[in-house]
Parts: sequence; C-alpha cells; structure tokens
Amino acid sequence: MRDQGTRFDTALGWSPRFGPALVLRIALCALVLFIFAAPFLIIISGAFNETTDSTQVNVYPSDPTLLGFKIAAEKGIWGYFATSLIIVGGGLLLQVTLSVLAAYALSRQRFRGQLVVLMLFLLTMMLPEEVIAIPLAQVIADLPLLGISLKGSVLGVILPVAIWGFSILVMSEFMKEIPQEIEEAARIDGVGEIRMLWTIVLPLCKPVLGVITIFGFMMIWNQYLLPLIAANEPSDYTLTVALAFLRTDADVGPGVLLAGALIALLPSLIVYLLMQKSMIRGITSGAMKG
Repeated sequence: MRDQGTRFDTALGWSPRFGPALVLRIALCALVLFIFAAPFLIIISGAFNETTDSTQVNVYPSDPTLLGFKIAAEKGIWGYFATSLIIVGGGLLLQVTLSVLAAYALSRQRFRGQLVVLMLFLLTMMLPEEVIAIPLAQVIADLPLLGISLKGSVLGVILPVAIWGFSILVMSEFMKEIPQEIEEAARIDGVGEIRMLWTIVLPLCKPVLGVITIFGFMMIWNQYLLPLIAANEPSDYTLTVALAFLRTDADVGPGVLLAGALIALLPSLIVYLLMQKSMIRGITSGAMKG
C-alpha cells in the first residue's frame, strides 16, 4: 500500500525521484512565485527606501528609512485610512446582513416573481460602474423619496455597496444545498423563520460567510469611482482615491506613494490571513458539491 505522501505527490504531478522533470517543475513554480511576489516586494522595498526611483526596480531597500511614512502622515494619509475603514466596516456589515436575508428568501422560500428578483440582483454584477456613474451621482446628490443629499458623507459610499449580486448568488446557492429534512423537522418543533435562520441555517453557512466576507471586503476597499462621485471635497476621499491624487502633488515622490500603498495593502492582507481557512473551506465545499 502506498503511503499518503507518495499519493499526494503523484496527484500533483510531482515525482519523488530527483531528476530533470522535478528540477523543471521547481523552476517553473519559482518563476510563477516571483512574478506574483515581485510587486509586493517592490512596494515594501520602495516604502522603506530613501532614494526610491520610479525608473528602477529594487526588491530590497538600499538605504532603509521611515521618511516616506512621515511625509505620507503629513499629507493626511491616516485620515483617509480612517475614512476607508469606516466605509468598509459599515458597508461590509450591511452587505453581509442583506446578502444573508436575500439568499434565505431566494433559496428557502417560494414566492411569486422570485426569478425576477434574482435577475435584478444579478444585474448589479453585469453593469460596469462607468455605465451607472451619472445616474448614481444623481441619486447620491438627491436621494429619491427622501430628497436628501448623501454627497460628502460616508453613507454615500456605504449604501450603494450594500447590495452585491455576487454575495447573494454565492450565499443562496450554498443555502440550497442544506437538506430540506432539517428545516422540516425544525418547523414541526415550532421553530419560526428568524430562529430558523439564526440557529439552524447560519451555523451551517459559516464557510461561505468567510468567502463573501473576504470578497466583499476587497470589493469595498478597492472602490475608486464611487468614493470619487460621493465626495464633496478632497478631505472626503478614501485612501484609494487619495493615493491617486497624491501622485499630482509635487512634494510627493514614489517612496511616499509606495508607503501609502503599503498602508492600503495591510488591511486586505490581515483580513485574508484571518479568514483564509474559512474561505478555503467554503470554496472547497462548493467545488465538491459541484
């Protein structure tokens, strides 16, 4: 009987024996790893390098310094960072909550016009931001029915990202796989809809919650056009928008921009490291069901 390690290596196409084939595969993996890792190494190197030159590529700082971070702080980078955190925190909480509620209704309930509702949600994935930029700007400036303006407030960015078709679609497809017998047994015991969702359905959806949380975080954090439309003045910018405008500042060099890019990169990296196991379980379980 072959041991677990040998079977695993064979499944990936690796040969346990040293030879040209093994060397070639290691070289190809090293090349792909370098291509993916090089931009991150350049950001880290440039952020800590005192003499960063945009025409040169360095993977390590030749003269380490924190000057780039100091100048970035003087340009208000931490204020933009705080605004981004508020928007991504509020937007993600609202998006996950509405995705769970919408997915539960679409996957576990039956009502007239269900397919139409699902198609409307999916439309949010199909329309590029550039297409809806003008009507979106008008809605933010004059909210229908309420007649209030959200320009210059974080709600102007949070509310448009509260509904995302991707999260609803992934969540509803996962909920459809929950056995109907569990739900029927709970209903016989007198469990209502809210309790059913909170105590039975949601605990079974923990893996996919990690998936929509990570992708939702990335979607909101990387928003550029929406925060630009919703802003009244430069102090309303998020970190992503502010970095783009700092490029036009004569006092800001490549090292300062890379320091800001490194600060912008850290939250995404932290969220991914915290939730990677949940995300992998969610994707793997979805693949196995498929």
